[in-house]
Amino acid sequence: MTKLLFGIFAHPDDEAFGPAGTFIKEVQNGTELHLITLTLGDAGANPDGVHNLADERQMEWRTGGDLMGATSMTHLGYMDGQLTNQSLVSAGEKLVEIIKSTAKDRENIEIDILCFDFNGISGHIDHIVASRAAAWAFYALRNDGHNMGRLRLWRLSAHEVPTSNINWLYMEPGYTDSEIDEIVDAREYHDKIVEVIRAHKSQRYDGESHIHNRGENLGINHYKILN
Repeated sequence: MTKLLFGIFAHPDDEAFGPAGTFIKEVQNGTELHLITLTLGDAGANPDGVHNLADERQMEWRTGGDLMGATSMTHLGYMDGQLTNQSLVSAGEKLVEIIKSTAKDRENIEIDILCFDFNGISGHIDHIVASRAAAWAFYALRNDGHNMGRLRLWRLSAHEVPTSNINWLYMEPGYTDSEIDEIVDAREYHDKIVEVIRAHKSQRYDGESHIHNRGENLGINHYKILN
């Protein structure tokens, strides 16, 4: 059986700064990876003052996706920072069509979807909308008879984020061991994960912060699993 894994996020660097290790490991184990971003992150940091940040970030995203071994990469066309309830439903519908098209005429496949936790990790509304759109698509496809495997929600552990903070938005504390269903250890791909993160040169300050703060545990990913 072939597993199709769809990584669905709001911004071009979300999969790099989050579950990149899982994606690399999955591809190495024969999974077919498809990455989808709702926006091109055009409201993000622009330390080099590039004229068209959206184009720059799309190139960075595709470089990172190539490094992870993605089979396809799709941008849904939404504006960064402007996702809403209406975007959630329309994005969910687009996701359903993309996944159905990818799976069309293929036999013996199972489809997983991987996204950020429903709290948006940092509380970012775009993250929340993207994750809930992914869940909307997952259950719509299941109700339509498709062989849906797991909806995997990437989340931070209480060891990583012991308390809530308002350093930027409101960020909830991480989850306890009993609230985590799966731990993926991809530390063997540490150097590749760093390379993927650093592909996002325009967001290098956030990227280097992730590399520094997570250190040797950069390849450890925690998940809530929904079926």
